[in-house]
Amino acid sequence: MIKEVMTTRRSVRRFKPEALSVAQVEELIEMAITAPSASNKQPWRFFVTDERAIIDQMAAEVQLAVDRIVEHVPPDYRDVIEAYGSYFVRFQAAPVVLVAAFRELVVLSNLVDEGLGPADSRRIQEMEIQSGLASTAMAVQNLLLFAHSIGLGASCMSGPLVAEEKIRSIMGIPPTWKVAVVVPIGYPDEEPEAPGRKSISTVTRWVKGE
Repeated sequence: MIKEVMTTRRSVRRFKPEALSVAQVEELIEMAITAPSASNKQPWRFFVTDERAIIDQMAAEVQLAVDRIVEHVPPDYRDVIEAYGSYFVRFQAAPVVLVAAFRELVVLSNLVDEGLGPADSRRIQEMEIQSGLASTAMAVQNLLLFAHSIGLGASCMSGPLVAEEKIRSIMGIPPTWKVAVVVPIGYPDEEPEAPGRKSISTVTRWVKGE
């Protein structure tokens, strides 16, 4: 039942060394791309590696970026930020790492003339970027849920993007694609506790007319 899958899924960051097959990974992507997308443009691409040297190289570049950042925060916060940054490289232990990329939905910005005000032009550009990102995020959520349903573990990581340019270069991602998230995948070697969730009343605002 989908509700059980959704409520029992956890972000997994520790993995067994057991490899995944190409067929398993392709099935995950097959389920990911059933997600809805803005104007059905399906603006996603998934760059995947199971090569240890490539994963280690990405992790090393992310760690270097974290180290640079730590040097530029107030001394009292450095231990905290260093510990926080350690989460950014936890994809390193996964047997498979997927990098989800997207293109913005460029439609209106190619059609409006130069007379449109800068505020409206900016909002169009932001909307087009967000449309691509939101669509890809839904595909990644599909992947996470399906992975959990078949006994795999995964997590959605934005932290590694502190080294986005290096990840892009290592994974051969063309400059026309924006990197959304990094997703480590494998057989889980942990059973994380359910994290606390904010109450419905905290996150919901009903809006009604007078």
